Amino acid sequence: MEYTTVSAKIPREIKKKLDEFGIRPSEVIRRALYEEIKEAELRGLKKEAEAVKPIIAKISSEVVVKSVREDRER
Repeated sequence: MEYTTVSAKIPREIKKKLDEFGIRPSEVIRRALYEEIKEAELRGLKKEAEAVKPIIAKISSEVVVKSVREDRER
């Protein structure tokens, strides 16, 4: 995996607290960024799901059942 550097300015008080508790900022930042990306991806998926909802609503349950049965038989 290739890495790049990201920097952020924080108040000195926060930096002192991080040092005091032995917290590594890079780990916290990395975790927060992964979480933010995950949430953004979920928001995108929800938006896509809402867009196809009217289309899916038009498909009858009989068609779905028939399709599932056909797939199982193959």
